[in-house]
Amino acid sequence: MAQALSEVAASGAPVARWRPNKHRWAALGLFIVGGSALTAIADWRDSHGLLINSSESLPNWAFVIHKTAVPKRGEYVFFVPPKAPLVVRHFGAKKQMFGKIVYGMPGDVVAHRGPEVFVNGKLVARMKPFTRFGEPLAAGPTGVIPQGCYYVGTPHKDGFDSRYAAIGYACSNKIVGVGSAIL
Repeated sequence: MAQALSEVAASGAPVARWRPNKHRWAALGLFIVGGSALTAIADWRDSHGLLINSSESLPNWAFVIHKTAVPKRGEYVFFVPPKAPLVVRHFGAKKQMFGKIVYGMPGDVVAHRGPEVFVNGKLVARMKPFTRFGEPLAAGPTGVIPQGCYYVGTPHKDGFDSRYAAIGYACSNKIVGVGSAIL
């Protein structure tokens, strides 16, 4: 091949070479940027999600979920609730996410005084003895919140959350991610 090119060059005939022009550079740039953008979109998709909330217990109805974020106090956390009979009866057997606010962190102390629930001495919820359908509700866990677990709730009077045993703490093995309200 090299010998053929040198013979053509020696003959005085023009040698065709690949020379980058502005169109080729632009196409190459778009290819690189486009590939990077697709990689960024795939990375975002793998670490994030979009959730539409159909519950009245949270004030917002659309959330971006950050799947790799660690929950902090006051943030929205999304988790898969336990398959307690009360959960299955009201929400179905199919796995679905619950969204709540983190009120208690690992190491915090949860206490019940009658129907009131406190985290580190601060009132966070009031329990009801029965569901709106008359089913008994058992009080949720008390004491020190274990590592990797969170007391989660909502300000809604009918919130179904850590104040009740059927939900309990939201622990890391069931947490889908931390949410940011967008609408």
